[in-house]
Amino acid sequence: MHKLLTVQQHILEEQRRNHPQASGEFSWLLSGITLATKIVAAQVRRAGISADVLGATDSQNVQGETVQKLDVIANQTLLQFLGNRGNVAIMASEENDDPIVVERDRAHGRYVVVFDPLDGSSNIDVNVSVGTIFSVLRREPDPDCSRDTTADVLQPGYKQVAAGYVVYGSSTMLVYTTGHGVFGFTLDPSIGAYLLSHERVTMPDAGTQYSVNEANFEGFPLAYRKFLMQARSGALGRTYSSRYIGSLVADFHRTLLKGGIFLYPPTNSHPKGKLRLLYEANPVALLAEQAGGMATNGTDRILDIEPTSLHQRTPLIVGSKTEVGHLMRMIKEESR
Repeated sequence: MHKLLTVQQHILEEQRRNHPQASGEFSWLLSGITLATKIVAAQVRRAGISADVLGATDSQNVQGETVQKLDVIANQTLLQFLGNRGNVAIMASEENDDPIVVERDRAHGRYVVVFDPLDGSSNIDVNVSVGTIFSVLRREPDPDCSRDTTADVLQPGYKQVAAGYVVYGSSTMLVYTTGHGVFGFTLDPSIGAYLLSHERVTMPDAGTQYSVNEANFEGFPLAYRKFLMQARSGALGRTYSSRYIGSLVADFHRTLLKGGIFLYPPTNSHPKGKLRLLYEANPVALLAEQAGGMATNGTDRILDIEPTSLHQRTPLIVGSKTEVGHLMRMIKEESR
Protein backbone atom coordinates (compact mmCIF):
# COMPACT_ATOMS: atom_id res chain seq x y z
CA MET A 1 0.00 0.00 0.00
CA HIS A 2 1.30 3.45 -0.90
CA LYS A 3 2.12 5.94 1.80
CA LEU A 4 -0.63 8.59 1.90
CA LEU A 5 1.24 11.48 0.35
CA THR A 6 0.06 14.57 -1.51
CA VAL A 7 1.95 15.76 -4.55
CA GLN A 8 3.14 18.84 -2.65
CA GLN A 9 4.54 16.68 0.15
CA HIS A 10 6.18 14.42 -2.40
CA ILE A 11 7.80 17.32 -4.24
CA LEU A 12 9.26 18.64 -0.97
CA GLU A 13 10.53 15.17 0.03
CA GLU A 14 12.16 14.64 -3.36
CA GLN A 15 13.70 18.09 -3.19
CA ARG A 16 15.19 17.43 0.25
CA ARG A 17 16.51 14.06 -0.94
CA ASN A 18 17.97 15.11 -4.29
CA HIS A 19 18.56 18.87 -3.91
CA PRO A 20 19.06 19.63 -0.20
CA GLN A 21 20.30 23.16 -0.93
CA ALA A 22 17.23 24.08 -3.01
CA SER A 23 15.40 27.30 -2.19
CA GLY A 24 11.88 25.95 -2.71
CA GLU A 25 11.29 27.97 -5.88
CA PHE A 26 10.88 24.88 -7.99
CA SER A 27 8.27 23.29 -5.73
CA TRP A 28 6.37 26.60 -5.77
CA LEU A 29 6.35 26.50 -9.57
CA LEU A 30 5.03 22.93 -9.68
CA SER A 31 2.29 23.82 -7.22
CA GLY A 32 1.07 26.35 -9.78
CA ILE A 33 0.73 23.56 -12.34
CA THR A 34 -1.18 21.32 -9.92
CA LEU A 35 -3.58 24.12 -8.95
CA ALA A 36 -4.23 25.05 -12.57
CA THR A 37 -4.91 21.47 -13.61
CA LYS A 38 -7.43 20.99 -10.80
CA ILE A 39 -9.40 23.89 -12.25
CA VAL A 40 -9.10 22.47 -15.76
CA ALA A 41 -10.25 19.06 -14.47
CA ALA A 42 -13.36 20.68 -12.98
CA GLN A 43 -14.13 22.39 -16.30
CA VAL A 44 -13.66 19.14 -18.25
CA ARG A 45 -16.19 17.43 -15.99
CA ARG A 46 -18.73 20.15 -16.87
CA ALA A 47 -18.20 19.85 -20.62
CA GLY A 48 -21.48 18.09 -21.30
CA ILE A 49 -23.68 20.45 -19.32
CA SER A 50 -22.23 23.89 -19.98
CA ALA A 51 -22.44 25.74 -23.28
CA ASP A 52 -19.53 27.91 -22.11
CA VAL A 53 -17.24 24.87 -22.06
CA LEU A 54 -18.25 22.52 -24.85
CA GLY A 55 -17.74 23.26 -28.53
CA ALA A 56 -15.43 25.17 -30.85
CA THR A 57 -14.59 28.85 -31.14
CA ASP A 58 -14.43 30.76 -34.42
CA SER A 59 -10.63 30.93 -34.40
CA GLN A 60 -7.65 28.75 -35.30
CA ASN A 61 -4.34 28.40 -33.48
CA VAL A 62 -0.88 28.73 -35.01
CA GLN A 63 -1.08 25.06 -36.02
CA GLY A 64 -4.12 25.78 -38.19
CA GLU A 65 -6.33 23.77 -35.85
CA THR A 66 -9.78 24.89 -34.73
CA VAL A 67 -9.57 26.19 -31.17
CA GLN A 68 -12.02 24.56 -28.75
CA LYS A 69 -13.58 26.54 -25.92
CA LEU A 70 -11.82 24.28 -23.43
CA ASP A 71 -8.49 25.00 -25.15
CA VAL A 72 -8.98 28.67 -24.31
CA ILE A 73 -10.04 27.97 -20.73
CA ALA A 74 -7.12 25.61 -20.08
CA ASN A 75 -4.61 27.94 -21.71
CA GLN A 76 -5.74 31.01 -19.79
CA THR A 77 -5.79 29.09 -16.51
CA LEU A 78 -2.22 27.84 -16.90
CA LEU A 79 -0.95 31.24 -18.02
CA GLN A 80 -2.57 32.90 -15.03
CA PHE A 81 -1.31 30.50 -12.38
CA LEU A 82 2.21 30.17 -13.78
CA GLY A 83 2.48 33.89 -14.47
CA ASN A 84 1.80 34.59 -10.80
CA ARG A 85 4.46 32.26 -9.43
CA GLY A 86 7.16 34.93 -9.38
CA ASN A 87 9.91 32.67 -10.73
CA VAL A 88 8.60 31.90 -14.23
CA ALA A 89 10.09 34.34 -16.72
CA ILE A 90 8.75 32.86 -19.96
CA MET A 91 5.86 30.62 -20.93
CA ALA A 92 5.23 29.04 -24.31
CA SER A 93 1.95 27.43 -25.23
CA GLU A 94 0.83 25.41 -28.21
CA GLU A 95 -2.06 27.88 -28.48
CA ASN A 96 0.09 31.03 -28.75
CA ASP A 97 2.16 32.14 -31.73
CA ASP A 98 5.05 33.50 -29.63
CA PRO A 99 6.48 33.02 -26.13
CA ILE A 100 4.69 34.89 -23.36
CA VAL A 101 7.13 36.97 -21.33
CA VAL A 102 6.31 37.74 -17.71
CA GLU A 103 7.82 41.22 -17.73
CA ARG A 104 7.77 41.53 -13.94
CA ASP A 105 9.94 38.41 -13.62
CA ARG A 106 11.90 38.55 -16.88
CA ALA A 107 15.13 39.79 -15.32
CA HIS A 108 15.48 37.23 -12.55
CA GLY A 109 12.96 34.47 -13.25
CA ARG A 110 14.80 31.17 -13.36
CA TYR A 111 12.31 29.02 -15.24
CA VAL A 112 10.66 28.56 -18.61
CA VAL A 113 7.47 26.49 -18.83
CA VAL A 114 6.14 25.15 -22.13
CA PHE A 115 2.85 23.31 -22.38
CA ASP A 116 0.03 21.92 -24.44
CA PRO A 117 -2.92 23.11 -22.34
CA LEU A 118 -5.42 20.54 -23.57
CA ASP A 119 -4.15 17.72 -25.73
CA GLY A 120 -6.90 15.85 -27.60
CA SER A 121 -9.47 18.61 -27.11
CA SER A 122 -11.21 17.87 -30.41
CA ASN A 123 -12.44 14.64 -28.77
CA ILE A 124 -14.01 16.29 -25.73
CA ASP A 125 -17.54 16.17 -27.13
CA VAL A 126 -17.46 12.35 -27.20
CA ASN A 127 -15.99 11.97 -23.69
CA VAL A 128 -12.57 10.76 -24.83
CA SER A 129 -9.80 11.31 -22.28
CA VAL A 130 -7.86 14.54 -22.80
CA GLY A 131 -4.88 15.97 -20.97
CA THR A 132 -2.37 18.70 -20.21
CA ILE A 133 1.31 18.20 -21.07
CA PHE A 134 4.08 20.36 -19.59
CA SER A 135 7.84 20.80 -19.64
CA VAL A 136 10.02 22.92 -17.35
CA LEU A 137 13.38 24.36 -18.42
CA ARG A 138 15.92 26.37 -16.47
CA ARG A 139 17.24 29.72 -17.67
CA GLU A 140 20.03 32.01 -16.57
CA PRO A 141 18.99 35.38 -15.10
CA ASP A 142 18.94 38.25 -17.61
CA PRO A 143 19.33 41.40 -15.46
CA ASP A 144 19.24 43.89 -18.35
CA CYS A 145 16.52 41.95 -20.24
CA SER A 146 18.59 41.94 -23.43
CA ARG A 147 18.56 38.25 -24.31
CA ASP A 148 16.28 36.85 -27.00
CA THR A 149 13.48 35.15 -25.09
CA THR A 150 12.91 32.61 -27.87
CA ALA A 151 16.44 31.29 -27.31
CA ASP A 152 15.52 30.50 -23.70
CA VAL A 153 12.66 28.33 -24.96
CA LEU A 154 14.55 26.55 -27.77
CA GLN A 155 16.47 24.12 -25.57
CA PRO A 156 16.95 20.41 -26.31
CA GLY A 157 14.87 17.99 -24.30
CA TYR A 158 17.76 16.66 -22.22
CA LYS A 159 17.85 20.06 -20.50
CA GLN A 160 14.35 19.67 -19.07
CA VAL A 161 14.34 19.86 -15.27
CA ALA A 162 10.82 18.46 -15.08
CA ALA A 163 8.14 17.11 -17.37
CA GLY A 164 4.73 15.61 -16.95
CA TYR A 165 1.12 15.41 -17.91
CA VAL A 166 -2.33 15.31 -16.40
CA VAL A 167 -4.86 12.93 -17.94
CA TYR A 168 -8.51 13.84 -17.44
CA GLY A 169 -10.24 10.48 -17.71
CA SER A 170 -12.32 8.24 -15.46
CA SER A 171 -10.13 9.80 -12.78
CA THR A 172 -7.75 12.73 -13.01
CA MET A 173 -4.12 11.67 -12.76
CA LEU A 174 -0.88 13.66 -12.66
CA VAL A 175 2.30 11.92 -13.83
CA TYR A 176 5.62 13.72 -13.57
CA THR A 177 9.38 13.39 -13.32
CA THR A 178 12.20 15.64 -12.20
CA GLY A 179 14.84 13.23 -13.50
CA HIS A 180 14.69 10.91 -10.50
CA GLY A 181 12.01 8.45 -11.55
CA VAL A 182 8.38 8.76 -12.59
CA PHE A 183 5.55 9.21 -10.10
CA GLY A 184 1.78 9.23 -10.51
CA PHE A 185 -0.83 10.99 -8.39
CA THR A 186 -4.59 10.56 -8.55
CA LEU A 187 -6.85 13.50 -7.73
CA ASP A 188 -9.15 12.76 -4.80
CA PRO A 189 -12.13 15.03 -5.50
CA SER A 190 -13.42 14.72 -1.94
CA ILE A 191 -10.43 16.61 -0.55
CA GLY A 192 -9.16 18.32 -3.71
CA ALA A 193 -5.66 16.85 -3.49
CA TYR A 194 -3.44 14.77 -5.75
CA LEU A 195 -2.45 11.66 -3.77
CA LEU A 196 0.45 9.33 -4.60
CA SER A 197 -0.99 6.28 -6.36
CA HIS A 198 1.85 5.09 -8.61
CA GLU A 199 5.31 5.13 -7.04
CA ARG A 200 8.36 4.85 -9.30
CA VAL A 201 6.50 3.87 -12.46
CA THR A 202 8.46 1.44 -14.63
CA MET A 203 7.56 0.78 -18.25
CA PRO A 204 7.65 -2.96 -19.07
CA ASP A 205 10.58 -3.99 -21.29
CA ALA A 206 8.06 -5.41 -23.77
CA GLY A 207 4.34 -5.17 -24.31
CA THR A 208 1.57 -6.64 -26.42
CA GLN A 209 -0.03 -3.48 -27.81
CA TYR A 210 0.83 -0.96 -30.50
CA SER A 211 -0.81 2.43 -30.86
CA VAL A 212 -0.96 4.27 -34.19
CA ASN A 213 -3.53 5.85 -36.48
CA GLU A 214 -3.71 3.04 -39.04
CA ALA A 215 -5.91 5.12 -41.33
CA ASN A 216 -2.61 6.66 -42.49
CA PHE A 217 -0.97 3.26 -43.08
CA GLU A 218 -0.47 3.67 -46.85
CA GLY A 219 1.34 6.95 -46.28
CA PHE A 220 3.84 5.53 -43.77
CA PRO A 221 7.45 4.80 -44.79
CA LEU A 222 8.08 1.15 -45.72
CA ALA A 223 9.84 0.22 -42.46
CA TYR A 224 6.84 1.32 -40.40
CA ARG A 225 4.46 -0.66 -42.61
CA LYS A 226 6.64 -3.77 -42.32
CA PHE A 227 6.77 -3.41 -38.55
CA LEU A 228 3.00 -3.11 -38.25
CA MET A 229 2.38 -6.09 -40.53
CA GLN A 230 4.78 -8.22 -38.47
CA ALA A 231 3.21 -7.01 -35.23
CA ARG A 232 -0.20 -8.14 -36.47
CA SER A 233 1.00 -11.50 -37.79
CA GLY A 234 3.06 -12.56 -34.79
CA ALA A 235 6.34 -12.44 -36.71
CA LEU A 236 7.89 -10.35 -33.90
CA GLY A 237 7.56 -13.25 -31.47
CA ARG A 238 4.13 -12.37 -30.13
CA THR A 239 0.80 -11.18 -31.48
CA TYR A 240 0.06 -7.53 -30.81
CA SER A 241 -3.29 -5.84 -30.33
CA SER A 242 -4.03 -2.40 -31.76
CA ARG A 243 -5.09 0.29 -29.27
CA TYR A 244 -5.49 3.88 -30.47
CA ILE A 245 -7.48 6.61 -28.74
CA GLY A 246 -6.37 9.68 -30.69
CA SER A 247 -5.25 11.63 -27.63
CA LEU A 248 -1.48 11.55 -27.10
CA VAL A 249 -1.79 11.80 -23.32
CA ALA A 250 -4.21 8.88 -23.12
CA ASP A 251 -2.33 6.70 -25.61
CA PHE A 252 1.03 7.36 -23.97
CA HIS A 253 -0.39 6.84 -20.47
CA ARG A 254 -1.52 3.35 -21.44
CA THR A 255 1.85 2.62 -23.08
CA LEU A 256 3.72 3.86 -20.00
CA LEU A 257 1.80 1.52 -17.70
CA LYS A 258 1.26 -1.49 -19.97
CA GLY A 259 4.26 -1.37 -22.31
CA GLY A 260 4.28 -1.68 -26.08
CA ILE A 261 4.79 1.14 -28.54
CA PHE A 262 3.17 4.40 -29.60
CA LEU A 263 3.87 5.68 -33.12
CA TYR A 264 3.24 8.94 -34.90
CA PRO A 265 5.28 8.35 -38.07
CA PRO A 266 6.12 10.76 -40.87
CA THR A 267 3.61 10.52 -43.71
CA ASN A 268 3.37 11.69 -47.29
CA SER A 269 1.29 14.66 -46.15
CA HIS A 270 3.41 15.39 -43.04
CA PRO A 271 6.98 14.27 -43.85
CA LYS A 272 8.35 16.06 -40.76
CA GLY A 273 5.77 14.49 -38.47
CA LYS A 274 2.81 16.12 -36.80
CA LEU A 275 3.48 16.21 -33.06
CA ARG A 276 5.17 19.24 -31.53
CA LEU A 277 8.72 18.69 -30.32
CA LEU A 278 8.66 21.15 -27.41
CA TYR A 279 5.13 20.70 -26.11
CA GLU A 280 4.55 16.99 -26.71
CA ALA A 281 7.53 14.88 -27.78
CA ASN A 282 10.12 16.23 -25.33
CA PRO A 283 8.10 15.81 -22.12
CA VAL A 284 6.80 12.40 -23.20
CA ALA A 285 10.35 11.31 -24.10
CA LEU A 286 11.76 12.32 -20.71
CA LEU A 287 9.00 10.42 -18.92
CA ALA A 288 9.56 7.35 -21.10
CA GLU A 289 13.31 7.27 -20.51
CA GLN A 290 12.93 7.84 -16.78
CA ALA A 291 10.55 4.87 -16.69
CA GLY A 292 13.00 2.65 -18.60
CA GLY A 293 11.61 3.10 -22.11
CA MET A 294 12.88 4.77 -25.28
CA ALA A 295 11.86 7.68 -27.49
CA THR A 296 13.16 8.53 -30.97
CA ASN A 297 12.11 10.30 -34.16
CA GLY A 298 13.24 7.29 -36.20
CA THR A 299 16.88 8.34 -36.47
CA ASP A 300 17.74 10.39 -33.39
CA ARG A 301 16.96 10.29 -29.69
CA ILE A 302 14.15 12.79 -29.13
CA LEU A 303 15.91 14.42 -26.17
CA ASP A 304 19.00 15.18 -28.28
CA ILE A 305 17.18 17.13 -31.00
CA GLU A 306 18.16 20.81 -31.11
CA PRO A 307 14.93 22.76 -31.68
CA THR A 308 15.01 25.49 -34.31
CA SER A 309 11.49 26.88 -34.01
CA LEU A 310 8.83 27.22 -31.35
CA HIS A 311 6.22 25.02 -33.01
CA GLN A 312 8.61 22.56 -34.64
CA ARG A 313 7.09 19.18 -35.47
CA THR A 314 8.64 15.74 -35.27
CA PRO A 315 7.82 12.08 -35.86
CA LEU A 316 7.61 10.14 -32.60
CA ILE A 317 8.33 6.53 -31.67
CA VAL A 318 8.03 5.91 -27.93
CA GLY A 319 7.56 2.87 -25.76
CA SER A 320 9.17 -0.29 -24.47
CA LYS A 321 12.75 -1.08 -25.42
CA THR A 322 11.80 -4.32 -27.20
CA GLU A 323 9.25 -2.82 -29.58
CA VAL A 324 11.14 0.41 -30.21
CA GLY A 325 14.28 -1.64 -30.83
CA HIS A 326 12.47 -3.84 -33.38
CA LEU A 327 11.25 -0.82 -35.33
CA MET A 328 14.58 0.99 -35.20
CA ARG A 329 16.36 -2.03 -36.68
CA MET A 330 13.85 -2.11 -39.54
CA ILE A 331 14.30 1.60 -40.20
CA LYS A 332 18.08 1.18 -40.33
CA GLU A 333 17.79 -1.77 -42.71
CA GLU A 334 15.56 0.21 -45.07
CA SER A 335 17.94 3.18 -45.04
CA ARG A 336 20.95 1.16 -46.24
